[in-house]
Amino acid sequence: MLFNALAPSSALQLIGFADVDAFRPIESMEDARSIPLDVPNFAAARAVVSLPACRIIMMRSFARILDTAYRMPGGMVILPMTDDLRVNSKGMDLDARFFVALRGNDEGHFVEPQTNHHAMIVFSPHLRDRGWFDQADDLRACVANRPALLHTRQLLLDILRTASVQPLLFEATEVAAHLQEGLLLALDDLFRIDPLSDRSASVQGERSAKLVQRIDDYVATHPTASIYTADLADEFGVSIRTLGGAVSKVRGMSLHQYIRLKKLWATRARLLKGGTTVATCARAQGFHHLGEFAAAYRATFRETPSDTLARGRQASPEAG
Repeated sequence: MLFNALAPSSALQLIGFADVDAFRPIESMEDARSIPLDVPNFAAARAVVSLPACRIIMMRSFARILDTAYRMPGGMVILPMTDDLRVNSKGMDLDARFFVALRGNDEGHFVEPQTNHHAMIVFSPHLRDRGWFDQADDLRACVANRPALLHTRQLLLDILRTASVQPLLFEATEVAAHLQEGLLLALDDLFRIDPLSDRSASVQGERSAKLVQRIDDYVATHPTASIYTADLADEFGVSIRTLGGAVSKVRGMSLHQYIRLKKLWATRARLLKGGTTVATCARAQGFHHLGEFAAAYRATFRETPSDTLARGRQASPEAG
C-alpha cells in the first residue's frame, strides 16, 4: 500500500520482485541471505532515494529468515513504516514500537514471520556525529518516543513522494540539503531516549545467535549427513535443551524444521543450476527417502522437484 502512491523517477529507484530468484542479486550485493518462509505468496519491493549525506531505502519485505553482515561506518537507522510490524532479532521480539540503530559492523539475525514495511537510513561517514550511537559495532533496538517515530515516518514518506513526482528538486543542492536537515532533526528527536523510563532495550541472544551460526556451519560442511540433535549437542558441548532453545529463539522453529528447511533450499539451488537428476540433487543434501523429500519439497515450494529441475535446465546457458 505504501508503494501505490510512488512511481519511479530520476530521483527515485523503485522496483518490485515477483519471486525470490529475482530478489537474490540485490541481497548478494548487500551481503544478506534470506530463506523465505512462504514461497507461494512471495512479494517484495523497495524504493531508494539519495540525499547529500544519506540514503533512504524503504522496503516491503516477506516472511523469511534473514542473516546479514552490516558494514555501516557512518551508521544506520531502521524503523517501522506501519504499526503491524513483527520481527525477531537475535531472540528478541520487536514490534512497531522499536527502531534499530548501528554504527560500525555487526551481524544481523532476524526472523520475519510476515510481510513487513520498514525504512533503512544509511548515513555517510562524512556526516557530522550527532551523538546518536552510544558505541560502535553494537546493533541496538530502542523503544521510540511515539510522536517522534510518527513524525519521522511521515517525513520519510514525504521525501519519497517528492522524489517520485518532483525529481528535479533533488538536483538542486539547496533543496536536497533542506530535506536532509529536516530528516536529521527528526532523528535527533527519535534518539532522545530517557534511560530511566525503560525505553531502550539491547538486542539480546548473542550466545544463541552464535550457536545457530555453528549449526549453519556444521550443516554446510556435512551436506550429505543425517544430522541428529544429540550428536550436535555433543559436538558443541551443550545440552539438547540449550541447542533446541537457541534455534527456537533465533529462528522461530524447531531444530529439525530449521535443518530440513536449509537442506530443501540447498537442494533447490542445485536443481535450479540444472543438476543431473532430482535423486542426485536430493541425496547430495542428505535426503535419502525420496518420497518424503518430494512431499516436503512440494509443500514448501508449491512445485515438484522435477518442475524446478526443468526450469533450471531451460535457464542454463548450456540449454538449447
